[in-house]
Amino acid sequence: MKFLAVTACPSGVAHTYMSAEALEKAAKKHGIEIKVETQGSIGIENQIKAEDLCGADAVILTKDMPIKDEERFEGIPKVRVGVSDAVKKAEAIIIKLEKMVKEL
Repeated sequence: MKFLAVTACPSGVAHTYMSAEALEKAAKKHGIEIKVETQGSIGIENQIKAEDLCGADAVILTKDMPIKDEERFEGIPKVRVGVSDAVKKAEAIIIKLEKMVKEL
């Protein structure tokens, strides 16, 4: 299974990167491949490119800030979460999304 994620927070600093790390850790624990793009105060890092979209089962988007270039995820199942939830509840998010994808 392969997930993509984009994290961003209002200040573009701590929670952007903390949520990315938490999602990566939770996905790894469950044997799920994940690529997380951060849209922080220093710009876009680890940018999700066209080749990353191929074979993606779902995408996680934080909802605290508008996500730049969100249209690239058209046609991929999405879940929107608060950036603080991505930090505190990353494992639950991964488990719920994994279940959702299996039911599709």
